[in-house]
Amino acid sequence: MAVSRKDRIRSKRRELRVRSRIKATSSLPRVSVFRSLQNIYAQVIDDSANATVASCSSQNLKEISGDKSTIARAVGKELAKRALSKGITAVVFDRGSSLYHGRVKALADGLREGGLTL
Repeated sequence: MAVSRKDRIRSKRRELRVRSRIKATSSLPRVSVFRSLQNIYAQVIDDSANATVASCSSQNLKEISGDKSTIARAVGKELAKRALSKGITAVVFDRGSSLYHGRVKALADGLREGGLTL
């Protein structure tokens, strides 16, 4: 089933609203999350340098099994480990157009368990 034009516009507005608030209020790197039907992707972005510092996805972690929330938590822990190795200890969380529950919340919890401050 295709997503209607109205739904795409609404999603894009929500994404831009969230990002504008995050970029305007913080000088910290942000963790951007993209959630597809099967996978979840996250990356740490330094907006001042316009560069991706670290990234991780559920496609990279094929050895992890379980439901999607368990895999999202593992992705968060792995991304936190990669960010800490680059010297990043605090980030802001950019959920994009997704709501903060389910897999997105599990990924944020994994980041906190991994040692990052959100």
